[in-house]
Amino acid sequence: MTYTILGRCQRTGRLGIGVATFSIAVGLYCNGVQANTGVTISQAFANQRNNRLALRLLEQGFTARSVLQQLVANDPDGEYRQIGIVDRGGNAAAHTGPRTRGWSGHVTGDNHVAFGNGLVGPQVADAIAAGFLAEPGADLEHRLLMAIEAGRDAGGQGTVDRHKPERSAALIVYSQHAYADIDLRVDLHATAVEELRRVWTEYKKYEAYYQERGRNPRSAIGQEVFMARLAAAGT
Repeated sequence: MTYTILGRCQRTGRLGIGVATFSIAVGLYCNGVQANTGVTISQAFANQRNNRLALRLLEQGFTARSVLQQLVANDPDGEYRQIGIVDRGGNAAAHTGPRTRGWSGHVTGDNHVAFGNGLVGPQVADAIAAGFLAEPGADLEHRLLMAIEAGRDAGGQGTVDRHKPERSAALIVYSQHAYADIDLRVDLHATAVEELRRVWTEYKKYEAYYQERGRNPRSAIGQEVFMARLAAAGT
């Protein structure tokens, strides 16, 4: 029972994943992002090997659709998987196996895949896509968060009669570097999507400070000094 947005920023080329699920520690499965290459995830009955294989193929220049075809063709349990891929050019492809549980499906478009399994219905995937597209000029991480929040608000996981809470969530974004710009995870929480938004909001206050501290360690102020400045500014 998981819902996910894979996204690419048309303006900057940044790539990322936003995901929420009833399972715990979902960030473990978000290792399918590589700068200037693409973004992918395998879920439902997840096969993490798919993520690394997909990135290797994307790095060689294969399109999202071609990579997806190869992954499904080479997986004897592909009917149990959901796979989404967005390549460096913004082309998107997705697979929902017929043996995934509950309502399962996907929505693809330029620069995004919105999909999930064990959901209350197709309105959740539609809402995730709409959330991602709502503010096209915003930073990618904000758009990914808006997408999973929209999925939550559309009913999220479970059935009409029984909602399954989001117990873990993750937000991963890459730019042009070999390391992530954003790597935030909520591994176990009663309202993980709300907690992820809270963590992201707090982290954004520190983001530029941490980056500058790494670039210029000799002139970096102490973290307590920075925190005091935040407090004085009322942020």
